[in-house]
Amino acid sequence: MSRSSPDLFVASPSSPTSTLKNHSRYTYRHLQLLRQASTASPLRVIAHVDLDAFYAQCEMVRLQKSREVPLAVRQWDSLIAINYPARSFGITRMISAKDAQKLCPDVVLQHVATFREGEGGKWAYRDDAFNKISTDKVCLDPYRAESRKILKVMKEELSRWYTELVDDEKGLGSQAQIQHASVEKASVDEVFIDLSPLVYGALLQRYPELWDGPQGDRIAPLPRPPTTVLEWNTNDCLVDLDQNETEVDDPDWDDIAMLIGSEIVRSLRTAVWDNLSYTCSAGIAKNKMMAKLGSSCNKPNKQTIVRNRAIQNFLGGYKFTKIRMLGGKLGDRVTAQFGTEQVSDLLQVSLEQFRAKLDDDTAAWLYGIIRGEDTSEVNPRTQIKSMLSAKSFRPSINTVDQAEKWLRIFAADIYGRLVEDGVLEHRRRPKTLALHHRQGAQVRSRQIPIPGSTPIDENLLYELGQTLLRQVVADGRAWPCANLSMSVGGFEDGVSKNKAIDSFLLRGDQAKGFSPTAKDRVVDEPSTRPSEKRRKLEDDGIKRFFNQSPGAEADPGSAGSEGIMMESEGNDDNILPLKSSGSPQLADASLGMYNCSRCGKTMSEFERDEHEDWHFAKELVQQEREAATRSQAGRPFNNTGATSGRGRAGRSTRGKPEKGQTRLFFG
Repeated sequence: MSRSSPDLFVASPSSPTSTLKNHSRYTYRHLQLLRQASTASPLRVIAHVDLDAFYAQCEMVRLQKSREVPLAVRQWDSLIAINYPARSFGITRMISAKDAQKLCPDVVLQHVATFREGEGGKWAYRDDAFNKISTDKVCLDPYRAESRKILKVMKEELSRWYTELVDDEKGLGSQAQIQHASVEKASVDEVFIDLSPLVYGALLQRYPELWDGPQGDRIAPLPRPPTTVLEWNTNDCLVDLDQNETEVDDPDWDDIAMLIGSEIVRSLRTAVWDNLSYTCSAGIAKNKMMAKLGSSCNKPNKQTIVRNRAIQNFLGGYKFTKIRMLGGKLGDRVTAQFGTEQVSDLLQVSLEQFRAKLDDDTAAWLYGIIRGEDTSEVNPRTQIKSMLSAKSFRPSINTVDQAEKWLRIFAADIYGRLVEDGVLEHRRRPKTLALHHRQGAQVRSRQIPIPGSTPIDENLLYELGQTLLRQVVADGRAWPCANLSMSVGGFEDGVSKNKAIDSFLLRGDQAKGFSPTAKDRVVDEPSTRPSEKRRKLEDDGIKRFFNQSPGAEADPGSAGSEGIMMESEGNDDNILPLKSSGSPQLADASLGMYNCSRCGKTMSEFERDEHEDWHFAKELVQQEREAATRSQAGRPFNNTGATSGRGRAGRSTRGKPEKGQTRLFFG
């Protein structure tokens, strides 16, 4: 790749600045860790790319509206995305569509696409959708489709960088030495990218002297960079250095790595704009946490670079509750224990003081995280564990015909997401389908295996849902139905090493005796405590499908039954938690506010359905826990020995050796 280094000023041998230290503070080992994209490398470069007002941009592109036209995306009477021209009029997500029109009579209010009862599970944009809440269901498919296009363009641009580095005429970037950048899709409108391997290749291409290190001496320091000043792009936002650092200090290899990373990210953003007309913001830093914070602080259409020497200055101005995993109960606990929400105040707290009030693991994690330490990997294999489509009914439905119309919509909704997840290419396939039904306060669930020998399509999902619905109706407790939902889970990978996917599925007597465990129904959620292992079954496991209760951290890749995923507006969350109620009581008629009698939360009227779905999900998981407990309690207890390998309980493990075995004697 014939890329020169126009952003670098090289010191001449006769200049005063040529009397630099002979060595960098980084070593050849650090350089090799960069090649491996190791989280231990201080030269690591991570980018977080976030689409600006994504849903609004999708509608602007679809409707071919000028970038200056104020536009907001609505769901019923609420706003879920506002472009930047509309924000200049004071339009926010906290106001209604009617109020938005008062603030800006020319604002374009585009309702999201919807499925409609009785129309065969096909989504469409409808002019009257805003007042059809009882017959329509929100559809995110148009946004998912655009997200796939954007991700494809980004990966193509990263591949171009990789190919040019590998094909470099100097041979410094051979394929054996340079790896591909890792891309993790964090949500429908954001990705993390580990640029470390590409940065490594570009460093070797631009600075051949990095190849001349001592043979076998990995701890030897790197030579000093042959530069005294780095010229950053004027359109980039460069975070000021810490108080004890100055720009006149000579740059080291971590600064040059960030500069190269900023070039790559700028080319990605340009490619997305040139090909698809979307703008995005980005953060570039040494880890995911810092990159995420960086992308949110200079929107829209900007990229923020947080150099290693600027981390403390950058974090010092934040409330630590803006940091991932510190926005919920743990953040509240830390605030109560230390009487502050400011990172700058916590920096004065010693590790021993943290340990005095928190457990050792949490104390160590907190001490590091407020100093910008984060060793989480960019994981391109992040995959969802379950998918759910649901609808709350106001008023309740009372017939099989009504329910089956919604089953058709659920099947179409889930199938569209399965296609995106690779079901057609046999990459992934769910094993089970479940139907969840609420009558009054009672929640019931039924589950059925998905036949492994049958290709999955809308009709198969619909027929399986019908089978479960008939079982619910046969129980005589189906109507009136206040909420109905369908989910698929138990995902497994497709063909692997000549093993066909159907070899993993249950057949015959196995299928008849299939009794799914709770872990097949509940998604593993990240622990709210850094040191805790993932639990296989949690009270809040269903949060991946439902919008979470107020105050909980939002999952970046999911939405509730009627909740829309919301892109960030400069904060650290990418979904606005939508709240509503179980048995709501009017809190303030003039403001359209309701109070939930179950949890005491107060919310706006349009948030009511989503909050009730959240309570429904909690009840559902609790029932599954109780069922699993009863199932285990009903098993025969054997105190004479462990279950044998042949499944027969009651045989002592110290009994007669089986054929081919010999008892060993000690002492």
